[in-house]
Amino acid sequence: MSLRERKKERTRAELQRHALRLFRDQGYAETTVDDIAAAAEVSRSTFFRYFGTKEDVLLFDTVDPVMCRMMAAVPEGTPLLEAVRGVLRDSFASLGDEARDLEEVRMGLARTVPAIAAILRERNAFGIEQYAEVIGSATGREPGDSDVLLFSAILMGVRHAVRARMAAGRGERYVDELDAMLGRLATGVPLADEPVRAPGKIMSRSS
Repeated sequence: MSLRERKKERTRAELQRHALRLFRDQGYAETTVDDIAAAAEVSRSTFFRYFGTKEDVLLFDTVDPVMCRMMAAVPEGTPLLEAVRGVLRDSFASLGDEARDLEEVRMGLARTVPAIAAILRERNAFGIEQYAEVIGSATGREPGDSDVLLFSAILMGVRHAVRARMAAGRGERYVDELDAMLGRLATGVPLADEPVRAPGKIMSRSS
């Protein structure tokens, strides 16, 4: 990016930081654009030069570009799953303590605010095509390769599983849960060798 573009990204990130603090402290619905502008000491019109709506503040992702750059720099020969886990850990470790906490706030709201979830579905964010582009590039394969698509779908499944755990109150930090789930894949697909049981036995085990 040019110097001008980098400055714009820094300003956008700073506005998001103030917004996420307010969302965390007083609630997403209760926070207005005027609140965010006041906290950042800018005008309302300045806010709208960087974000079209309040929802766009949550959709602005500063971590994914870092992950893509780190993935491109992974040493040749690194096993793919190990590379993905390492990039995940390192990208979040590169953030300061507050930035990591606020990213958890952003991701949590993206999961729970209906308007944001609807936008992500409409845009097909984190769709299999996006994963396949990155995985295909990392492995020197075509994005349409069956193994690339399968691995990409597994990564999508891991994210859905983590979201379900978080929604059920079974995890504290999204990134830690994601890392743990990816770690479980290192020993193979969970339950792949689990024997299928008759319905009566399943009911007796769950009761």
